[in-house]
Amino acid sequence: LAILWKGDLGFAENQLSVISPQMDQDGLATWARVWVLTLQRKFTEALQVTEQFHGETMFSTTSAPTPKAYLEGIIHLLQGDTEKAQPALERARLISENLLREAPDDPARHAQHGLILAALGRNQEAIAEGKRAVELLPESQDAFDGPQSTNALAQIYAWVGQHDEAFRLLDHLLQIPNGITIPLLKLDPVWDPLRKDPRFQALIDKYAEIGR
Repeated sequence: LAILWKGDLGFAENQLSVISPQMDQDGLATWARVWVLTLQRKFTEALQVTEQFHGETMFSTTSAPTPKAYLEGIIHLLQGDTEKAQPALERARLISENLLREAPDDPARHAQHGLILAALGRNQEAIAEGKRAVELLPESQDAFDGPQSTNALAQIYAWVGQHDEAFRLLDHLLQIPNGITIPLLKLDPVWDPLRKDPRFQALIDKYAEIGR
């Protein structure tokens, strides 16, 4: 909440520092540490924390277990190392396919699978998975978790180069509860493909007053 509300990464960092590895068997704290380090753009440290986790998947804030290989692949991409990213993302894709077979109606798993496919450059498949997530849990049915599917679809559009669609969804997500916040939009490197577009700053300017 400190991050979403004020972009306060230090508070989260302090809270996570008191959690011992013995208390993190399911990987939720590891996932959170990696997220915070990624927001800080400390990609080397984020990769080290990820690699130290011994499991294949870790819990996150959704119902979809996050493949360790997915985090590794995304961090490599953020570092500009596509050669290392590719095999990690392919491993993540296989794990994600198994997760989908276990729970084919889980929107979070479809959203995550779409993000993995987008990172692999499988654009149309990625968009289809993102749309499937939104279909399974539309905002009209769930105003709390529904926007998370929309958020994932916006990320997919950003990653595959369909920026008009990404900006359309971001404009919507900034207007609704549990969509996305201005501090997170500013911090999160997943939105880097959009940052050089003047519409990105225009969105921040448009909604900055609302968040105060």
